[in-house]
Amino acid sequence: MRTLPFVLEKHFNMRSKEQAPQKPEATQKIEANTAKSDSTISSSVKSGSAKSVEAKSGSAKAGSSKPKYHHGDLRPTLLKAATAMIKDGGVEALSLRKLAEIVGVSRTATYHHFKDKHDLLCAVAAQGFLTWQEREQAIFNDDSLPIEDRYRQFVFNYIDFAANNPALYDLMFGSTLWKNDKPTDDLRNVAYPAFQHQVEMTKTWQENGILPQGEKTLRLAQVTWGTIHGIARLLIDGIYADASSVEEMCECAVNLFVKTANQQA
Repeated sequence: MRTLPFVLEKHFNMRSKEQAPQKPEATQKIEANTAKSDSTISSSVKSGSAKSVEAKSGSAKAGSSKPKYHHGDLRPTLLKAATAMIKDGGVEALSLRKLAEIVGVSRTATYHHFKDKHDLLCAVAAQGFLTWQEREQAIFNDDSLPIEDRYRQFVFNYIDFAANNPALYDLMFGSTLWKNDKPTDDLRNVAYPAFQHQVEMTKTWQENGILPQGEKTLRLAQVTWGTIHGIARLLIDGIYADASSVEEMCECAVNLFVKTANQQA
């Protein structure tokens, strides 16, 4: 019995909610928290124009209505708002000036945390890696599912994450930050361990007979990740925009690797 994420189907508006199977509790909690955060920030982004008008009026009342942040609170608030802006309008929609207006702080305050737009983009991408890693950890550690089902969940959730966060996914894995060796140290310190965790999961799946044991773990991790990354790119780029096609490709990838493992056993 399949227990796969069906946010992909919501993304394509292909099936009703009643058809979706129950997700693991840990995945439900993460999605609920993410939805709550997205809702809060989305409201903030939508009200950005109104805040800008108030700020430009120069009235003392408008100035005193800006939110007050305790020390250490502003950076995560800026990151959440920046992520929402990128999700709504892509990287081009983001600027430190617009971000300051939406959050309700001075432009100088944003520069205390990010030296320029590139620095901000790297921080947003790093947060994206942390968000995805939290989600994959919940799947990997879900002992209520057989390990083969967890592997299948991992593949489908990866595509689901990319489908619902295309601009963020582009930022995390695209040339904007990685070409010509441009990522910040903070981004490297999150992205590289994220892939190392992929290698560790691959090793566990090999030891449990889910993935081929005769292959080098590092190379197998690269090939399996390359496969699902390719599916994600086909989806994001609009080459395959049909939910059933994407599901079948994911299922085919899982079956191919698992079947190969069974043949080697």
